[in-house]
Amino acid sequence: MVKKIALEEHYSDPATTKRFTSPATGKFFGEEYYAFIAKNLWGNVAEYADDLRQTDIEHAVMSINGPGVQAVTEPELAVRMAQRSNDLVTEEYVKFDSKRFSAFATVALQDPQAAADELERAVTKLGMKGALINGFSDLANNQVVFLDDPSMEVFWAKAAELKVPVYLHPRSPHADQSAIYTGFPGLTGSAWGYTQETAVQVIRLMMSGLFDRYPHLQLIIGHLAEGLPYNLPRTQERLYKQNKGTMGGHYERPLMDYLRTNVWATTSGHFNTSSFMNALDVMGADHLMFSVDWPYETNKDGASWFDQLPIDLATKEKIGYQNAAKILKF
Repeated sequence: MVKKIALEEHYSDPATTKRFTSPATGKFFGEEYYAFIAKNLWGNVAEYADDLRQTDIEHAVMSINGPGVQAVTEPELAVRMAQRSNDLVTEEYVKFDSKRFSAFATVALQDPQAAADELERAVTKLGMKGALINGFSDLANNQVVFLDDPSMEVFWAKAAELKVPVYLHPRSPHADQSAIYTGFPGLTGSAWGYTQETAVQVIRLMMSGLFDRYPHLQLIIGHLAEGLPYNLPRTQERLYKQNKGTMGGHYERPLMDYLRTNVWATTSGHFNTSSFMNALDVMGADHLMFSVDWPYETNKDGASWFDQLPIDLATKEKIGYQNAAKILKF
């Protein structure tokens, strides 16, 4: 086994859990599976730390469970919940064992300036390693705002200034985009909808010119890059044939360049060797990192799969630990 850092490991503080949990939640996941998830999202830190030790995961970066504050339509409330969540995860996890735990900041992008301010506070005062955003942000009157919206510039500028990564975590597509899942609600979440929503958001960020304006910005995505290593070459080729620059984009380089230079992918929740080898071939060993997706996946499953991957030890050590240590400034 090799030592590891896990970057997509979830918690849900009591206020967030209360707001977003209903009887339907257990039915969606199945009662037994959901009981395990609920038990391990909060208040079980000592047992979780021991489980990490047993699987050679030396450090876990905690982040709020989706959709988190992104689903709060009242901006002022979302800002307060983000601040409170950051304080609570620091108390519950980081102060329990700062060698074992750190956290990504929760930010409320319903108010981009407040999100930038909270990111700065979280990084400089609480020692957080960056931010994790759960997809698009909800606004009043069934409106949403995406991460490439011009109003978000102040947040991205702050992340670039602080030189910290931003982890883009999925959420289910907005109701207006979910008709295709009618009759098959299980597909709306992690089974498929997450991939759809996150992959499109990443492509939008690329096409918006974000990585041209901030060439050193670091974006992390999970689940072996949400299908982008396999699908983005065709997207790039089709956009090129459709007159790049006139199809809603303002970007300077091929999309695959951004994937290989500004995007890092983790193994969270996608323990499939052929998919991993494709991501490794396309993105390179320097841009892959280990993760589990706790408690939706188990540390044992994620670690045992990773440890048996058919790659050399140096590459395994790089992906398991070294890349994350570098991006997190350990």
